[in-house]
Amino acid sequence: MIKILLVEDDETICFGIRSALGKKGYEVIACAGIEEGKDFFSEEIRLILLDLNLPDGSGYEFCRWIRQAHDTPVIFLTVRDDAADITRGLDMGADDYITKPFHIAVMESRIQAVLRRVSAGGVSAAEASGEMTAGTDGSGRPDVLCCGDICLNRKRMLVYDRGEEISLTALEYRLLLMLMENKGCILPRGRILEKIWDADGSFVNDNTLTVAVKRLREKLNDTACITTVRGIGYRMEEKA
Repeated sequence: MIKILLVEDDETICFGIRSALGKKGYEVIACAGIEEGKDFFSEEIRLILLDLNLPDGSGYEFCRWIRQAHDTPVIFLTVRDDAADITRGLDMGADDYITKPFHIAVMESRIQAVLRRVSAGGVSAAEASGEMTAGTDGSGRPDVLCCGDICLNRKRMLVYDRGEEISLTALEYRLLLMLMENKGCILPRGRILEKIWDADGSFVNDNTLTVAVKRLREKLNDTACITTVRGIGYRMEEKA
């Protein structure tokens, strides 16, 4: 059973998350603060759901403590939807950032995506690079998508820029995959939100997408392949 550590001081939210995830087969260990979270943390924890506003400090502090010695994935759950807060969380190594209120189904989807990404990351770089060859999956889609110097291996869930493996969060990977699958086409912001986040986009702050695109560009060495179409959305395209 996959163990999840939930650091959240709102008892109602804790009850809802524990009940929903318990039905999906997860074991949720809930605690109300940073110190309690440190006491409950162990190597058996596969993922951390972390609030920012806690009675004994900020969730950033707990995330920083985790990152000093562990690579356990972290998803922030918070009402703070300012771009600066989202950027800070992602810069600290958070794998995703969900703003409240949110649908439980959306959270479950994000958790599954992060766990899939972490599992895929267990493949060695040598094995992964050996897979960066042409092929197709069962539906006839190519295993490897490329745009300029960027290559995405759909089978291994790995991304390379100029032959160097790039570490992306689950959210960043899903965003890049959607852009590359629709290379040359304009993707409206609303469609991206519908596909990657909530079914109707109503529980996602628009700043989250802006920050995610910014971080993705930076990790891909400020690539010019991701173009902003002002007032509409984004497009992935080859650059001369």
